[in-house]
Amino acid sequence: MSIPIIDLHCDALLRMQKNGYKFLNSPKLDVNYEKLVEGHVIAQAFAIYVDSELSLVEKRATAIKQIEYFRNEVLREGVVHIKKWADFETLQPGQIGAFLTIEGVDFFGGDLKIWHPFHQLGVLSIGLTWNYPNEAADGAHSQYGRGVTPFGKEIIKLNNQHKIFTDVSHLNEQSFWDVIEQADYVIATHSNAKTVCDHVRNLNDAQIRAMIEKNAPIHIVLYPEFINGTNRASMGDVIRHIDYICSLGGKDLIGLGSDFDGIDFKVAGLEHAGMYQNFINELLKYYSEEQVRGFAYANFLNHIPR
Repeated sequence: MSIPIIDLHCDALLRMQKNGYKFLNSPKLDVNYEKLVEGHVIAQAFAIYVDSELSLVEKRATAIKQIEYFRNEVLREGVVHIKKWADFETLQPGQIGAFLTIEGVDFFGGDLKIWHPFHQLGVLSIGLTWNYPNEAADGAHSQYGRGVTPFGKEIIKLNNQHKIFTDVSHLNEQSFWDVIEQADYVIATHSNAKTVCDHVRNLNDAQIRAMIEKNAPIHIVLYPEFINGTNRASMGDVIRHIDYICSLGGKDLIGLGSDFDGIDFKVAGLEHAGMYQNFINELLKYYSEEQVRGFAYANFLNHIPR
């Protein structure tokens, strides 16, 4: 049985921008066109990410270059640009939807005006920072403990007005709770359960319960370090996180956010997007087809902003 997949996070744009890889079939990419077709991925999020150590000019140039790769490489025959939530409803059989997300607003440089052109480009989810502090928020590795700044709260207001997700995956706890309080549309695009694997990038029980109360999707990440704290993990190890979030009441919120092309170690049998159906077959051993369809794509579609 082949079940469609919607994946909320990959870093293919970063790897294309850095290395010039071709999206059609480069074997160096975990996510390319051929692998998406093979894995029956019907929609893939492509993150815009820039290194925080670059100058502001370099950060903005990097973001623009990644958008150029999205337009010129990713968008091709058979791949449709999803720019608004209603576009999911018009995807045709055989098409792949591609949409943009932001993983850290470092390239905004504290300028709220930068938000608007990226909205026009169809960005549908924004994470305020990637692990470290910036003008918008403190991340998971920040030592400051500030939470979301006034600038970050202005971004959240715009997200709310335009029905864009605010992503909590890389935030520290204070920033997480600020987003829960401020944001109307919350998502964890690639996070696991901290009780199962005690890593700073994972969500603790209180955070998971807050996401459930907020009706906010939680997408499981496929990086072994976040799965079991090592460089090797099995699909069964991933399923333990799904089981645990289900046990807290999050069954209808679970989705997938692989982090392909952003991770250097992989789950055995699930090393790239073309292998997603291996995971589907494993899930079907433990869950009903309806539940697996939920994890794979339906839960996300049921919770997109309306």
